[in-house]
Amino acid sequence: MEPLIRIDRLTKLFGPIEAVRDVSFSVDRGEVVGLLGPNGAGKSTTLKLLAGYLAPTSGSASVCGHDVVASPLAARRSLGYLPEGAPLYDEMTPSGFLDFVARVRRLDGRARRDAVAAAARRLQLDGVLRQPIGTLSKGFRRRVGLAQAILLDPEVLVLDEPTDGLDPTQKHEVRALLREMAGRKAVIVSTHNLDEVEAVCTRAVVIAAGRVVADGAPAALATRSARHNVICIRVAREHAASAMDAIGTVPGLVAVDRPAATGDDTEIRVMAGGDADLRAPLHRALVDREVAVLEFWREPGRMEDVFRQLTRQVGEVV
Repeated sequence: MEPLIRIDRLTKLFGPIEAVRDVSFSVDRGEVVGLLGPNGAGKSTTLKLLAGYLAPTSGSASVCGHDVVASPLAARRSLGYLPEGAPLYDEMTPSGFLDFVARVRRLDGRARRDAVAAAARRLQLDGVLRQPIGTLSKGFRRRVGLAQAILLDPEVLVLDEPTDGLDPTQKHEVRALLREMAGRKAVIVSTHNLDEVEAVCTRAVVIAAGRVVADGAPAALATRSARHNVICIRVAREHAASAMDAIGTVPGLVAVDRPAATGDDTEIRVMAGGDADLRAPLHRALVDREVAVLEFWREPGRMEDVFRQLTRQVGEVV
């Protein structure tokens, strides 16, 4: 089955500056892909190319099988786009703006009114529909921008920093909306917020210096972290020496960090080789030595570590 979004060797030059270089990935229906990268990595430029706001220097992009350069109108009919900063008309009200967008997208009569009402309800805009957009908070302005993106219930959503400016409750609501819609659509969410990727996305595409440096499920990428498969053990301070003795009897350990005391507790970090899960033998050894274990957990790895590693490596190469 043809993916709803296909990007193939996309490149964009601004004079001598190569903003995007040879970017390729696709998004199937039901996927929420986080386009992740530091500021200036090329995320927004990639989305503008996909939305047809910029023409590529080379390469191609398609939405629902329609090339965004050869068939721009057909591609845009299937696309909902929230650009960076969500530019809006300050003198308009949210109701008037959404009605205007619906008219531009050729919705008439009852269908237009229903679409505006549904988008406003989903983004909880009912209380500000008659208020000038220029008087709204940054969070409400962002929600108006997101409302216009979902107005026609498109098959593809391209969202540049959709939760920028929202408070924690609003972020939770928007993330829940994205998860609810995701099963029927292909969604790209551009962000530098790692929490956003882990909360919403089924895949993460990491971009740095204009090119893709990683593509995979967040949990799979997290296994590249130096903290992957680290077992953390917190014991009472007076049991630290006994705990170290017990840990030393367990085969298969690669490294044991020096115990770190915090108040009355001591934390010991143990690294197992590869993906070996040594929790059971470690716990048995501690119990045999009558060590009072306060906490015991295994680190899956951290996206933050992987992100820094990948973007630093690209910076060193460039």
